[in-house]
Amino acid sequence: MAKVGIIGGSGYTGAELLRLLSLHPELDVVHVTGDSAAGSAVADLYPSLAAGYGALTFEPYDAASVAGLDLVFLALPHGHSQRIVPELVGTVGHLVDLAADFRLKDPAAYPQWYGEEHAAPELLERFVYGLPELHRDQLRGAELVAVPGCYPTAASLALAPLVAAGLIETDGVIVDAASGVSGAGKGKFPFCGTDEDFTAYGLLDHRHTPEMEVNTGATVLFTPHLAPMNRGILATCYARPTRTTRTDEVLACLAEAYADEPFVVVSERSPSTKATLGSNTAHLTARADPRTGWVLAIGAIDNLVKGASGQAIQCANLALGLDEAMGLPTVGMAA
Repeated sequence: MAKVGIIGGSGYTGAELLRLLSLHPELDVVHVTGDSAAGSAVADLYPSLAAGYGALTFEPYDAASVAGLDLVFLALPHGHSQRIVPELVGTVGHLVDLAADFRLKDPAAYPQWYGEEHAAPELLERFVYGLPELHRDQLRGAELVAVPGCYPTAASLALAPLVAAGLIETDGVIVDAASGVSGAGKGKFPFCGTDEDFTAYGLLDHRHTPEMEVNTGATVLFTPHLAPMNRGILATCYARPTRTTRTDEVLACLAEAYADEPFVVVSERSPSTKATLGSNTAHLTARADPRTGWVLAIGAIDNLVKGASGQAIQCANLALGLDEAMGLPTVGMAA
């Protein structure tokens, strides 16, 4: 059994990693850090995890404490991973980073989209982008993995096969997506600030835009929205067809692309975030509208599972040579 550490385990994605890994037959969490919660029992901060981690305590970060582990997940806010990864590379078997620190290959993209120079640009090329449905071969045995953002995961899965098949134009693609408040991190938005509200943000310059463009090969206008729900992503994507097409053709394109994928469902049903709750599965559909001339593709995921922690475990399974689906739920919760 592989020995696993989680750096930044006290936030939402860290807690979701702990929940999912508690049922993993080949990954054993032996160390978890959480500087703001250091000294606290995991079960005290998250009573829902008590049955799986009755004796585990959050520790302060120390590179020496994770040295020699088979696998380390980094579940830190953006900007923190790039400052500690250089001291971890070579000391652990595999690193899987859930933040945006190593998703983009071009160092110049970080000042443009994240507002600061990258602290370890020499490592960018060594990271594999962790969207298994698009980069599975590169993920097998990978030492360093950068897990995609939740918005790019939903939009890229919906759009990439349509671009690859030449069914949609790569200019002027529109992604209109909504996220539950957990996507912003623990404690950022209080209940009264989000309940009964729905707002757009990151207009024209949201930092997930370049990920979508790299994944799809299209120029994307992305508008994210904050929805008054705990978790979930719904991405509604619009593109112009390259020729006359029909709904059955665009649906068949998605169905063929993901026919053998354990974590993708393609259907005529309009995807809902509730259907994905707690699962690592993306739900997709598509339409071709002869009246307006647009192609519509929709993707729904749980932002904390397929959009973060579940996808991280899916990547870790591939990196370690395990069954890709091991320890991951495909079915969502009904209520």
